[in-house]
Amino acid sequence: MYVVATAGHVDHGKSTLVRALTGIEPDRWDEEKRRGLTIDLGFAWTELPSGRHVAFVDVPGHERFLGNMLAGVGPAPVVCFVVAADEGWQAQSRDHRDAVAALGIEYGMIVVTKADRAPERVADVVARARAELAHTGLADAPAVAVSAREGTGLDEFRDTLDAVLSRVPGPDPDARIRLWIDRAFTISGAGTVITGTLTAGTLHTGDRLTLRGRTGKQEVTVRSIQSQNDSVARIGPTHRVAVNLRGTSKDAIHRGDVLVTPDAWPSAGVIEVRRERGAPFDELPAEIVVHAGTAGVGARLRPLDANHARLQLDHDMTLVPGDRLVLRSPGAQVAVGGARVLDVDPPTLDRRGATARETARLAGIADHGDPVAETVKYGAVSTERLRLLGFAADETPSGDVVVADGWWIHVPRLTEWATQLRAAVEAAHERDPLAPGLPRGAARTALGEPVGRLLDMLLARAQLTEQDGYITVLGRGGGLGAAEAAITALEKRLRADPFAAPEAYELQELRLGPRELAAAQRLGRVLRLPGDVVLLPTAPALAMRELARLPQPFTTSQARQAWGTTRRVAVPLLEHLDAKGWTRREDGSNRSIVR
Repeated sequence: MYVVATAGHVDHGKSTLVRALTGIEPDRWDEEKRRGLTIDLGFAWTELPSGRHVAFVDVPGHERFLGNMLAGVGPAPVVCFVVAADEGWQAQSRDHRDAVAALGIEYGMIVVTKADRAPERVADVVARARAELAHTGLADAPAVAVSAREGTGLDEFRDTLDAVLSRVPGPDPDARIRLWIDRAFTISGAGTVITGTLTAGTLHTGDRLTLRGRTGKQEVTVRSIQSQNDSVARIGPTHRVAVNLRGTSKDAIHRGDVLVTPDAWPSAGVIEVRRERGAPFDELPAEIVVHAGTAGVGARLRPLDANHARLQLDHDMTLVPGDRLVLRSPGAQVAVGGARVLDVDPPTLDRRGATARETARLAGIADHGDPVAETVKYGAVSTERLRLLGFAADETPSGDVVVADGWWIHVPRLTEWATQLRAAVEAAHERDPLAPGLPRGAARTALGEPVGRLLDMLLARAQLTEQDGYITVLGRGGGLGAAEAAITALEKRLRADPFAAPEAYELQELRLGPRELAAAQRLGRVLRLPGDVVLLPTAPALAMRELARLPQPFTTSQARQAWGTTRRVAVPLLEHLDAKGWTRREDGSNRSIVR
């Protein structure tokens, strides 16, 4: 199915045209039928001679209902721009033109209606419409003249629309779903039903999706799907769909809410945009309404310059870089401009000169957004985040950006972070030479997010190493500072008598407390055993050499005598050898070497 929206001034025959083409009454409200005035969106469908199915979204033309018009045109890829032959181009034609242009719609046709009332004016009306649409995506749109009342021109309309639709690019059936909701209602026995235009992705019964809107988000399940009054188990783009949802109520859903693939879309409360149409941003009111899809959300506009602005939305919207917006003045009920989303997660502007720097940054971002710019903004961004923003994260980045371990990283920032990390580690060594280095957790805290997640990559770049959760300068491995001389003296003593562990008072005389001894052990200079027994790391091997000379099994006393030491040293040393698996207990008092 192809979805086509109407556009044009009030009372120019949009609904009459849809009715004549489809046989379906698009005006749903009694008030609309009584007044002959379209107030809300209408929906109808038909089949073209080629077999293509078309769903029409009929929009109101009156200026009071511009918000409803934008909700209808917003998700539609194709537009029939209607101008009546007897009245020609009018004020609301201009507003609808600006909306169509702001939304970037590139496929459609010009339809001159009521041709029977002023056939002599058709050529002039077409010429005026072409001139007005010259700077929009409909600049080269074909034009037809019809009279719905007399039925003339309808076959030409169908053939022309068929030709237009043949050029529309096929949507992606495998894409993530973002279904903008235009209606919500309840059906007895079925429950809550929403409708919208499915422009990408495929819906299946049983799908678990997320419903986002002004009241937050809910997890829902697709109970059933209908299109053109037919029930289907699955449906792809582009289609008008009615989706029966389980897990929510009609009262919790509003026009402008969106049904999305879970965890596949960002949610934005502050966005930055580029002006594409309308007055410069610094001439617009501070309070505006932002239209995207079927949504219209209040926002506060902060101009950065004439062409770039920051918008603080009244509630979060599901937007990505490249999305097009229509900006509307809430009081005047007219479109005041069009904009393109550049950033859905902009940085804070809390430092002197930040606004000027941010304006310059935005000026360098492409209209559809830029993953490299997103990377440069924070220095590093995960490929998962880039995909969430709609970027092709598998491509090879340009400029000073590298890809590693699931991250896009800006090389100058990587160098800056490596320098920062090395400085933090060296400062830790300066503060406490006996410390094993900077704890990994402290390093992550010092660097902040997302840098802390790149710690392993930064170690090599900063010529650092990590051991037992501590980061130290490569080749340095910590130090002993003032304790170096005492440890050297202790080593000399133990090399002469390997099992003559110093007593506590002797360690005090050498000024070797627990911290100094722990540092020495970490550096492989000493071996500490329970009971404050301090030996050289070679002591276990030397001990085993002496034990091998004893008859097996042997007692603790025999081991002590072979080593020429005290029970204070022998017992923990034997237990150490047991733990290493070099010796084993045979009974309560005997041990033997494990062969």
